[in-house]
Amino acid sequence: MDWKEVLRRRLATPNNGPNKKKSEQELKDEEMDLFTKYYSKWKGGRKNTNEFYKTIPRFYYRLPAEDEVLLQKLREESRAVFLQRKSRELLDNEELQNLWFLLDKHQTPPMIGEEAMINYENFLKVGEKAGPKCKQFFTAKVFAKLLHTDSYGRISIMQFFNYVMRKGQGYLRESDLENYILELIPTLPQLDGLEKSFYSFYVCTAVRKFFFFLDPLRTGKIKIQDILACSFLDDLLELRDEELSKESQETNWFSAPSALRVYGQYLNLDKDHNGMLSKEELSRYGTATMTNVFLDRVFQECLTYDGEMDYKTYLDFVLALENRKEPAALQYIFKLLDIENKGYLNVFSLNYFFRAIQELMKIHGQDPVSFQDVKDEIFDMVKPKDPLKISLQDLINSNQGDTVTTILIDLNGFWTYENREALVANDNENSADLDDT
Repeated sequence: MDWKEVLRRRLATPNNGPNKKKSEQELKDEEMDLFTKYYSKWKGGRKNTNEFYKTIPRFYYRLPAEDEVLLQKLREESRAVFLQRKSRELLDNEELQNLWFLLDKHQTPPMIGEEAMINYENFLKVGEKAGPKCKQFFTAKVFAKLLHTDSYGRISIMQFFNYVMRKGQGYLRESDLENYILELIPTLPQLDGLEKSFYSFYVCTAVRKFFFFLDPLRTGKIKIQDILACSFLDDLLELRDEELSKESQETNWFSAPSALRVYGQYLNLDKDHNGMLSKEELSRYGTATMTNVFLDRVFQECLTYDGEMDYKTYLDFVLALENRKEPAALQYIFKLLDIENKGYLNVFSLNYFFRAIQELMKIHGQDPVSFQDVKDEIFDMVKPKDPLKISLQDLINSNQGDTVTTILIDLNGFWTYENREALVANDNENSADLDDT
């Protein structure tokens, strides 16, 4: 007999005492007393409802206030520890290779076409040998999830391995990182001066650097291992230092002065104040000497809205141009230079971009430089594997990618390269004059 039946019978029993009719409140009290009595008896002898409620786990913890410094630091450190713990749980390449070897060794015939299969018995054997990090994947629930129509009750080894790859490498999506940085802002003394109205732009600016460099394929997620392995998190947490020097702040992308500089430039370029940048507006970026041909390619290849660029797309553009030595930045620019989408630059594509430099030189009253000379210099600098083609990897390996791209897209950059020896001599003369004084 269950407790509901007990209550029903007890409450249905007529009362033969002097007060035959009970009030509605008395009936409710009696029902609660009976419920408490039987619940306590059947669930371990709890004496009253207060004790029952005490056993409910706490599921909400308020966020620490801005002036609760210790709690803020504790929250910040716990986040860092969480990321590190998650990283330790992830499978590295060697562990993934070992898992694949074990799965292949324990495949269950017959194959379906070229697809290897595995039954539940062998699945469990692999789970025992694969190591503690893999234990979470070798469950009946996972097996059943991947079990479809195989008449032998097996699952595809490749499908299971791909499942592990997706679940076992640990990623943060853009929204995860946005929330993390938004919650981190109040804990960083160097960001105390930021207006709350600027928080969303700051978060966008900060998150963009992570995704520009760590998500080159634009999948919308980054491996936690990659976040921990790079220096960006250290740069961000450097803002905890209340005495961080002005020089350090200026070189730190995540600092308030840096974020305000980038956003301020965006606002200054936005002459019609519609929150977006047209090609004409973007042409005034930096020294305003980028070629129209290059800017055309930016608006052809990058995400735009009715032919105009938003702040997030602008951040990618800035990160590429300010970090031209970095592989991710070179990849961004290389895609723009590869007008035929062949995966390499040839004489035609180099000439296509350099003609625009020559035209700007004429406009500014300078004698155009021969393309043939420039082309030879570029190939000498890069030394590509194929003497007629320059690949992205060739550019990266040469350590001259920043120079080559600058020559092709920016008149001021080309002029600086052409006059590098004169500029060095001038700097030496100035240094000598200062020493004399």
